[in-house]
Amino acid sequence: MTGPATDVIPLDALGARGRHRSRNRLTVTDVAGQESAELSLVPSLFVDRTMKALNLAATPAPDERIGMITRAAELFATATLDGLTPDAYAHRVSRVGGTPISVVRATVTAIASRLRKAHYSVEHARPTGAVHRWDDPLTRTGRAVWVRRGNVFAVHAAGNHPGPHSLWPEALALGYRVAVRPSRREPYTPHRLVTALRAAGFGDDQVALLPTDHATADALLRGADAGLVYGGDDVVRKYAGNPSVLPQGPGRSKILLTREVDWRDHLDAIVDSVSGHGGTGCVNTTAVFVEGDPAPLCAALAERLAAVPSLPPQDPAAVFPVQSLATAKALEAHLLHRAMGTKPWLDGDGILAELGDGSAVLRGAVHQLDSPHAPQAAVEMPFPCVWVAPWTREDGMAPLKGSLVLTAITHDEGLVAEFVEEPSIGNVYVGDHRTYWMDSGLPHDGYLAEFLMRCKSVIRD
Repeated sequence: MTGPATDVIPLDALGARGRHRSRNRLTVTDVAGQESAELSLVPSLFVDRTMKALNLAATPAPDERIGMITRAAELFATATLDGLTPDAYAHRVSRVGGTPISVVRATVTAIASRLRKAHYSVEHARPTGAVHRWDDPLTRTGRAVWVRRGNVFAVHAAGNHPGPHSLWPEALALGYRVAVRPSRREPYTPHRLVTALRAAGFGDDQVALLPTDHATADALLRGADAGLVYGGDDVVRKYAGNPSVLPQGPGRSKILLTREVDWRDHLDAIVDSVSGHGGTGCVNTTAVFVEGDPAPLCAALAERLAAVPSLPPQDPAAVFPVQSLATAKALEAHLLHRAMGTKPWLDGDGILAELGDGSAVLRGAVHQLDSPHAPQAAVEMPFPCVWVAPWTREDGMAPLKGSLVLTAITHDEGLVAEFVEEPSIGNVYVGDHRTYWMDSGLPHDGYLAEFLMRCKSVIRD
């Protein structure tokens, strides 16, 4: 797999008996349509056999698991894996996913850091009254014991950003065996991470990479005790009634600025929340609500975003994401349709900047709404797109519900208390904090361990 970045490299399935190069392969192209990799797609029989092997595999001891994850963090960040140096890997992810290469490199560091803190993160999720083992001395008088709900965890991975791959290794830290179905859009990151975990000591029957077609995808979930699935509203609806599947959908993260604060003091945080990390994440800001006239803020946001250059994703100065011209035009058409009746503060005719190689930059979009209840405020796009609306105390909580993150730039502690109590708001950041801020040990959309673990009462003689 060595050679220049223009080489087409094979990305094998990583099953319970090692690598597998399938006859059925998917060509992975970059944003300009150039072939980058051949991804081996495995049939349902291969998936079923792998999932059975994972179910039968032994679970390494806790200290051994944590040690292997720590070693994998170093390998993922620094090693040449499958012939790809860290720089070559970052370049391919950038070209295939359209993510700015500076974001990819920063995310590699973040994933490695989170892997090193996997034990720390899952420990924060454990109830303080629970112990790890049934034979802990405290169970002689009765104690809750924290145990897995099952043994095998399946992941339908996201492809919009490499960052979500920092989460699922926590299942390995908890003793699960894990099978990952990579996104066709960006399979390099999960392939590299599973390779690193295996090189660090995890057995082939403990962590697997199973690329499949859409018809076979649910075979992973059927063979697992629990699953994590990324996607849009359709995915959330599909799995809403399945208690063994945790769907991760749109974030619709928001910012609220109340009248007593000056938005000019927080413009950097607002712009970064909209466009940081390429503006592709569920934690990027979708809507900003202003108690007062939103027009001055719209003008300032538009001025800042308009000054950002249109660059290919592998350029170190790139900020905006890039997609194939066909995909970019489809996204532009969708935006223009949804934005009808709103006031655009950037080019109202479109958001594309063609790069001349079959790809296009998805530039920022700022649209002003007449009402915080306008349906556009819930429209989330995979590039920096923000809807800015007026908000009053009479409008209340309704426009702010359904937020993965709400940054409340306010001095009103009563409002903050309401936001924290509101069940549909995932996280509340008070003051000058980017909506994409995250840290190890803190929940993203709840703790993953909340879904994977449970407490049992144990008392013994």
